[in-house]
Amino acid sequence: MTAIRLPGCAAACMVLVLMSAAGAQTDAVSGASPAKPAIDSSRELPVVLIPNIPPAAEAYYAPDGYHLIAQVRDKDAQQSADKRVGSALTYIFTEDGKTLRRINDRGQDACSYFFPDQKRVIWTSTRDHMDMPLGNWAEPDDYPQGAELYTSDLYGKDVRRLTNNRWYDAEVTVSPNGKWIVWTRQINGKANLWRMQVDGGREQQVTFTGDWEPGAPFYLADNDTIIFQAWRKSEYGRINPTPMVVFTIRADGSGLVQRTFDRDMYWGPGPAADGRHYIFTRIIDGNNHELFLGDLGGDPPLRLTYHAGFDGMKSFSRDSSKMVFVRLAGTPPALYSHVMDLSSLKLGPENYRGIAQTPVPEGAVLVQDFTVR
Repeated sequence: MTAIRLPGCAAACMVLVLMSAAGAQTDAVSGASPAKPAIDSSRELPVVLIPNIPPAAEAYYAPDGYHLIAQVRDKDAQQSADKRVGSALTYIFTEDGKTLRRINDRGQDACSYFFPDQKRVIWTSTRDHMDMPLGNWAEPDDYPQGAELYTSDLYGKDVRRLTNNRWYDAEVTVSPNGKWIVWTRQINGKANLWRMQVDGGREQQVTFTGDWEPGAPFYLADNDTIIFQAWRKSEYGRINPTPMVVFTIRADGSGLVQRTFDRDMYWGPGPAADGRHYIFTRIIDGNNHELFLGDLGGDPPLRLTYHAGFDGMKSFSRDSSKMVFVRLAGTPPALYSHVMDLSSLKLGPENYRGIAQTPVPEGAVLVQDFTVR
């Protein structure tokens, strides 16, 4: 099997182990192995495969809605003796498959993102710590230490290193106004959200947690609110699928708000431009990974994919008219990038009315121990 990173940054970045032709995969966070129930795929909105692109994960759209950036399987990536550990590098490609361009040429890469002016990109790599143990992108207790954040132009030139330590820095995204970067940093096995200016200045820790593991952060349209998922370390590996909660928090670390209230999985909540909706992965029906549209306004999630196996590692285009995601497909099975047309759902910035308030439902499971200073 070959492991490739989510972001989680999904993402979050949470992590997925890809299926090989020989057997089933186990997703590191949920611990579940997907079965294949009969599913009526005709219920999906229109989906197309992005052609001519190798197996890849966690793509993000550029502002033009045509170019994407992702981690793509690459034989030149640093290899591990453990074949579950990812061997991917950062690429930019187009949704018609006519362009495929590598950005980084060494180490192992994870989450990446476009700046809103589409002049630069930010990406995660171990390229300057190839002497350190590779670790395992698929295991939170063994995340690659020495994973650093870099920016470059759209051709991999003018590389600027933003972090300089021997920790895990990943799960990175950029605020809509292009002024701030938010990411997950793990120090001595403990993960928290951090932010800094786009030149690497003014690093600030945003969350201070005990048992909770926050990740997959995104700035919302107000450039102040950050949406993210979190799960308890004490439950990881003991409860499957791993329960995950969606929260929002202000960029200065104040104003923590719980947004989901059950014990289900809300993996990698990627926000829409309307300030209300987000997409996430959930495991249902025989451990099948499917994509859902969540609602900060409190309406029940809307199922988007109907496909036996794995659908995940997703993000909206900047106008939220479409979603890029990966689907386990092909022979042998691998994760390939697909696009779903979401224009009928009207999730675009023209429908932004501020960040939605979330009502607390009856019987809510309330989190009261998130912040520990």
